[in-house]
Amino acid sequence: MNLPAPGIIWTSLPTPALLIDGDDLVDEVNPAAELFLNLSAKALRGKAIGERLAISAPLEEIFYRVRKNRASLFVNDVELTTGEKAPVQCNLQAAPVGEDPDRVLLLIEPRELADRLGRASLVKSAARSAIGMAEMLAHEIKNPLAGIAGAAQLLSMNLSGEDLELTDLIVDETRRIVKLLEQVEQFGNVRAPEKKAVNIHDVLDRARKSAGVGFGAHMTIKEDYDPSLPPTLGDADQLTQVFLNLLKNAAEASEGNGEIKIRTFYEHSLRLRRADGSGQPLPLQIEIIDDGPGIPPEISNEIFEPFVSGRENGTGLGLALVSKIINDHNGWVTLDSVPGKTRFRISLPVAPKEA
Repeated sequence: MNLPAPGIIWTSLPTPALLIDGDDLVDEVNPAAELFLNLSAKALRGKAIGERLAISAPLEEIFYRVRKNRASLFVNDVELTTGEKAPVQCNLQAAPVGEDPDRVLLLIEPRELADRLGRASLVKSAARSAIGMAEMLAHEIKNPLAGIAGAAQLLSMNLSGEDLELTDLIVDETRRIVKLLEQVEQFGNVRAPEKKAVNIHDVLDRARKSAGVGFGAHMTIKEDYDPSLPPTLGDADQLTQVFLNLLKNAAEASEGNGEIKIRTFYEHSLRLRRADGSGQPLPLQIEIIDDGPGIPPEISNEIFEPFVSGRENGTGLGLALVSKIINDHNGWVTLDSVPGKTRFRISLPVAPKEA
């Protein structure tokens, strides 16, 4: 059989597809079509489509026009059934095959899939609009933050000990929030990290202390560190934001006084292979584990997308920012969640010796 493309492409094509010969008979069927139609290729080859399928479209006319005009033809809102189950709403695309004047490629797209892709496009469009609103709000919020930082500095002049540590924390966190707001103003273009050798435990301690006196005060935060970890190459402020977001996510997910575990370890074998074929070892592992109810399965695959949140009033920006920053650090973030245990793992490279 002379397929219009290498066989591996034909068999891997996720869309149900049939090749129609010059006599309008089925010449070949890809695996996706066999699965969708619940019919084997053997049962369809050499037969007219109408013998095994009922399609509410004038297929003979469609094939004639495709051959005559040598151009693709789209037909939407078609009902298709094998007679054994209820009709399925589909869109059809018929297209000429290479230089062959007779063969026609028929693609079948279930409307359920098309609608889902359409909804995803609408969600992304809404996300872009919402990010624009967030940028305007961020601009307005930065001004009162400067006043808060100034007031904390004035208070610190007459304080000492633990009270002074708290005012210093207010100033540091206010400055960090201002930096974050600047990133929100340009969410689609987060500044490139200013990388240098970073002790990941210093970053984690900074995030843990901030969480312990703020949103995570009701939580028990435990540490399980590997003290031998070498430094990573990164931006300490941006990595602090990553771990604060993950700790905040864990604290808000907890029901009552829960427990958060921060774990670090070294994994020699972990290597990330990217789409361009390049690879990089990512041996530094940081896990944030909580004992909350877990991420709903229906959103777990999209949890790092903007404005996807498992909480009723969540913004869905925290984990999107985590993903963006870790990608900019040539790292990898993964989620493993079941009720009672949610684990976010960050994998990072080791800083080169010259750093």
